Amino acid sequence: MKSNAVLAGAALAVFSTAAFAEIAVVDPYARAAGKSAKAGAAFMVIENTGSEDDRLIGAASDIAKRVELHTHKDMGEGVMKMMEVEEGFVIPAGGTHMLKRGGDHVMFMGLNGPMEQGATVKVTLTFEKAGEVVVGIPVDLERKPMTGMGEGHGHKHGHDN
Repeated sequence: MKSNAVLAGAALAVFSTAAFAEIAVVDPYARAAGKSAKAGAAFMVIENTGSEDDRLIGAASDIAKRVELHTHKDMGEGVMKMMEVEEGFVIPAGGTHMLKRGGDHVMFMGLNGPMEQGATVKVTLTFEKAGEVVVGIPVDLERKPMTGMGEGHGHKHGHDN
């Protein structure tokens, strides 16, 4: 009886992943500024191996009171403003979209607890075509911004920056 349940679970896993097989999340990580931080963020590369563009239109997680898609906008004179991107991010057919520090990212506001090094954050990403994709994102507070790929400066959490 137990082996039938395992086989049924495996079949379900294969069936449920087929719906979003064209979207893959690569190299995700999440971070916050410290144990008392009220906000955090997640970064990743989203790949679309399909023949049509898709769009990341939302994100959800129990880690925070609100989860939004955000970007930074250059306001001039060295001032960057973080803002919600309600229309989401296009993931081009056969291409990728990078969510990175200092750029587009998933924002966790009103954290329900500290984001601790080595923990995993469960995030549901919602796409227009692929639907919901659940991702386990490791918390990596020690990771440095990548250089040479547009991640040369740090990421500040908060809307007043």
